[in-house]
Amino acid sequence: MTGLKERLRSDLTAAMKSRDEVRTRTLRMALTSVTHEEVAGKAARDLTDADVLRLLTREAKRRREAAEAFEAAGRPGQAAAERAEGEILSAYLPAQLPDEELTALVARAIAETGAAGPASMGQVMKAVTPLVAGRAEGGRVAAEVRRALA
Repeated sequence: MTGLKERLRSDLTAAMKSRDEVRTRTLRMALTSVTHEEVAGKAARDLTDADVLRLLTREAKRRREAAEAFEAAGRPGQAAAERAEGEILSAYLPAQLPDEELTALVARAIAETGAAGPASMGQVMKAVTPLVAGRAEGGRVAAEVRRALA
């Protein structure tokens, strides 16, 4: 079992013992997603920490989007619940890159690829994405690449 998955399980046990309903619900959802991912496809497999991290990033993004949708629909209670779950999940994610560091990574990728103009955005994104892996949201990276190439 991977370290991150084991940490999720032990944190779930602690949350259940302390009767923290939000944390228990969130960690159960995360572990269920991990299990579904492990058995998806033709053969069952164990996820690596990187796979679990990618899955938690996706789940945190879903919580942010759901909170925005609930807020727009005039349901602040639901939005607050989604944000609380997102906060719990974000504790398991690596720290986000500061804007200055993201700008520097994008500038370096542009220099390495020799990209010029918006037409070469895909080329730059292909170079930058592995460098930021989980430390910056894709939309934020794309916006910075777009700004730098403009």
